[in-house]
Amino acid sequence: MCGIVGYIGPKACVPVIMEGLARLEYRGYDSAGIAVAGVNQPLQLRRAPGKLRNLAEILARDPVHGTYGIGHTRWATHGRPTEENAHPHRDGTGTLVVVHNGIVENYLQLKSALLAKGHCFTSETDTEIIAHVIQDELDLAAQATTTSASAADTVLQSPKLPSLPLEEAVRRAVARLTGAFAIGVLSAAEPDKLVAARMGPPAVLGIGEGEYFLASDVPGILHHTRLIYFLRDGEVATLTTSGITLTDFAGAPQVLHPQRITWDPIQAEKAGYKHFMLKEINEQPRAVRDTTLGRISLETGRVFLPEMRITPDQFRSATSITIAACGTSWHAGLAGKFMIERLARLPVDVDYASEYRYRDPIPDSTGLGLLITQSGETADTIAAQHELIAKGSKTLAICNVVGSAVTRLAEGVITTNAGPEIGVASTKAFTAQLTALFTLALYLAQVRRQITDQESLHLVTELSRIPSQIEEILRSVDEECHDLARSFSAANDFLFLGRGIHYPIALEGALKLKEISYIHAEGYPAGEMKHGPNALIDETLPVVCIATQDPNDPSSVLKYEKTLSNIQEVTARGGRVIAIAIQGDTHIRQLVERVIHVPQNHELLLPILEVVPLQLLAYHMAIRRGCDVDQPRNLAKSVTVE
Repeated sequence: MCGIVGYIGPKACVPVIMEGLARLEYRGYDSAGIAVAGVNQPLQLRRAPGKLRNLAEILARDPVHGTYGIGHTRWATHGRPTEENAHPHRDGTGTLVVVHNGIVENYLQLKSALLAKGHCFTSETDTEIIAHVIQDELDLAAQATTTSASAADTVLQSPKLPSLPLEEAVRRAVARLTGAFAIGVLSAAEPDKLVAARMGPPAVLGIGEGEYFLASDVPGILHHTRLIYFLRDGEVATLTTSGITLTDFAGAPQVLHPQRITWDPIQAEKAGYKHFMLKEINEQPRAVRDTTLGRISLETGRVFLPEMRITPDQFRSATSITIAACGTSWHAGLAGKFMIERLARLPVDVDYASEYRYRDPIPDSTGLGLLITQSGETADTIAAQHELIAKGSKTLAICNVVGSAVTRLAEGVITTNAGPEIGVASTKAFTAQLTALFTLALYLAQVRRQITDQESLHLVTELSRIPSQIEEILRSVDEECHDLARSFSAANDFLFLGRGIHYPIALEGALKLKEISYIHAEGYPAGEMKHGPNALIDETLPVVCIATQDPNDPSSVLKYEKTLSNIQEVTARGGRVIAIAIQGDTHIRQLVERVIHVPQNHELLLPILEVVPLQLLAYHMAIRRGCDVDQPRNLAKSVTVE
């Protein structure tokens, strides 16, 4: 999502920071700001909603000057994209500023405690709280120093003890935060110092000739230096004109081992990956994690959806939900139907948005509409939303772009905080949509009192395991998918099979393959094999069967057993079966040609894991066939016309 660029050195910092932010525009944002200072210079702050050009215009009219500073492009999560909510954010003294990527989950508790101490806030954001927490640590240290010095003066008339260094105040402050954050901090009270800390979102340090840089991603600083250090979780870096010092959150020194980056600028935007699609496949753990941040409590199991203007009473009185979406988003909606109906016991219809208004839908003022879209600008989805509203339905949106057309019309929004998706074939946006749908299903179940607190806590815990499980899949199956591509890339057709909530993943796996490799592929419900697809099976047809199960769920076990019967139907006719199965399933190896394993999780969360190897399979098949992975022929990223 957001972009950060910081600089300390001999140059005027504004051009350096603004150029770096421009190189991070691909990450997406809706406001921008910059803070600049220098020795014997006050802190100067400029911010603007909208694009960087708006900030550039303000700087042209009202310039700032200094040799150290920090800039930020923000994608709104807490509060609207306004000047007041734009970063950097100040503390109560106006001498310290913070920029921040991520979400502070306990910001309301911190804010309440700080208000009780007399702190005043000027924004709706969680980031401003970080600045005030650092200020609070400085105040506490100053009070302790004054008390100690006063006591010593009565005996020895000792000189005043030194104040708390900024980096120590930051270390103490981050110990009070829960959530995910990459922050940059500077203070006019400590010239020529820039402090950074990371827990979750990426942050990189750059080492130049007598100058040092901070950024949220390599492209922001690569045109100045290729000597880069990737800040690790739990580390604090202090940048001064004499170098960089590194500690952990406890203050223990760490060793700085920078690496030389050989990427060209375009490769840098891809973070070293060969294609945007591969980069985005590998960003899925972060996309899932960011989509849940601030929305689930691992202590209570409760779900929080603050961007809802639909009241809990209205959710309780709803009689149905109509989901409208296109392409990959439609597949997510189909999986969401299983999640919502099972957890919230609320009937769900799933429509192709492109077909919805042409079937003369029946009005239902007690029903809700749910639009799912990566861009928020898909013409068919907007048209379906207008139709739902005209029929009297309140609408919700699951979307990856804050402020897009669909979100402006919706009564409630769940942003999929996946960040910009450049590859035409959707990957991380899809897994983020599944995550958002599961979160919504669990929220509806809680509001409609269809689930116990214990069950909620269990499901939230299982959801929290998904990012690390995706990381495990990415490590373990990439080479296997590469090998599968060598074996099957000459095939002209593929069949994908799945039952229940796994059927939408079969559809998505087929779509990915046809989109980027141009192989004809079809997704089908496994139970429908006898009603047509069996006629296609011969020794040349690869069949991908999703055969996972949740052993704690009897219905899941039953679906698994039925799927094994379908697999035997395929192999009896000479078909070549590639199975997606749960780790530890040794029985299925005896029935199929190849197996790809994924970790165990709850039945309703398995789709998020199952789709990852299918994405990798499609990617490697396309590479083997020499196709343009990121820009497949005849397709566009956002379909803004019917």
